[in-house]
Amino acid sequence: KKILSDAAEKRLRVLASLDSLGGGFTLASHDMDIRGAGNLLGSEQSGHIKEVGFELYQQMLEEALANLKSGDEAVDLGQGNKSPQINIGVSAIIPENYVTDLSVRMGLYRRLADIENSADIENFAAELIDRFGKLPSEVNNLLNIIILKNACRKAHIAKFDAGEKGMLITFYNDHFPQPEKLLLWIQEKKGKAKMRPDHRLALSQKMLTTAEKFKISLKVITQIGKLTEIDEAAI
Repeated sequence: KKILSDAAEKRLRVLASLDSLGGGFTLASHDMDIRGAGNLLGSEQSGHIKEVGFELYQQMLEEALANLKSGDEAVDLGQGNKSPQINIGVSAIIPENYVTDLSVRMGLYRRLADIENSADIENFAAELIDRFGKLPSEVNNLLNIIILKNACRKAHIAKFDAGEKGMLITFYNDHFPQPEKLLLWIQEKKGKAKMRPDHRLALSQKMLTTAEKFKISLKVITQIGKLTEIDEAAI
């Protein structure tokens, strides 16, 4: 018979609306909106949230939930996966209002998938500007992600996640070809990098803007890629 608080009423309305797979995650998201994140973003938190930030962590959960709903199988992160997964929490598409014809957009996506070097990306960008005008931010993001993907291939990286607080790196088959070099590189980072029990490499690094995410991510991936190179002098 007590009068419900506003927060309690909101929670009840959310509960009443949940009738499908993923309701728990939706409820948790609404509950966080109602009562605030509290110490979720604080230094006492651990795991993905602490390492990549709440915004990207929530997006990663939503993507996993979407895969479950659609019945998609888990993505293979072994050597057979030709295209590294890149997730840095930005919109990376060719907008419909930029390239209106669907078949043309699909053709551009297919061409992008085959690009493997920076020169081809620059030529592709120049062609887009010539045909459709100034590049929207989403297209710039898409081109930068292609650059990151190509760098990841050289670095033996199967999955790369980056958020406002840092990066998570998954290597193909949870293995890096030059583990000794990687260990030395981690030590040089003086506590900002660590290899987690699940064999993922975690790096702490503030990246508040999209430009910072791309610049710093490429720098880190390139550094790791150089570790895979064979020292010819030692042969």
